Amino acid sequence: MMEVILLERVEKLGQMGDVVNVKPGYARNFLLPQKKALRATAENSKIFDERKAQLEAVNLERRAEAEAVAEKLEGLMISLIRQAGEAGQLYGSVNARDITDAVVEGGFTIDKQQVKLAPPIKNVGIHDVRVDLHPEVQVIVKANVARSAEEAEIQAETGSAVLSSEEAERAAETAQIEAAEAAAAKAAEAEEAAEEAAEEAAEDEAPAEDTEAEAPAEDAEKSE
Repeated sequence: MMEVILLERVEKLGQMGDVVNVKPGYARNFLLPQKKALRATAENSKIFDERKAQLEAVNLERRAEAEAVAEKLEGLMISLIRQAGEAGQLYGSVNARDITDAVVEGGFTIDKQQVKLAPPIKNVGIHDVRVDLHPEVQVIVKANVARSAEEAEIQAETGSAVLSSEEAERAAETAQIEAAEAAAAKAAEAEEAAEEAAEEAAEDEAPAEDTEAEAPAEDAEKSE
């Protein structure tokens, strides 16, 4: 493992100034060349302390810029036309590069590393995709993946994937079955609760019956 000082917030690692242990390959191939971290040495620790105020100022400025972009980008719907079967399965997939290109065409400047998409999209429909504009600013764009512009419009209006009539019927049948199972489970729970309540009520009444049964015996003893 390699110890590094973070120069900005890094997801799942820590905040600016934190000293963390990472795999050497991750540090050499990403954190160090991207200037997101420094090797944790006495000299670099001193350099960080001297630059901390400047780094924080730059971070605040970049975050403010990212937040301004986020207000415009949040909820953006991008259309991606792809070939797919009747069941909606794509002949291929939509990856981070495809999302990036579509967002850029929409008038925003981002790069592929900012698009968090794993695994790639493999079926038609509207998919939420996270875009990291800044280590502390994320937005969701909607990828409308369809076979044609016409289907993309329908999906945008309905919020559901366009499937063949056969697939639509199958989906409806599945929904009905799931609803019936849920109703049956709810009814079973209600019946079980009713039985438990009845048992508890019977137990509560039992002592009263015993007392009534013993009462005549006590009276008989007194009369003697």
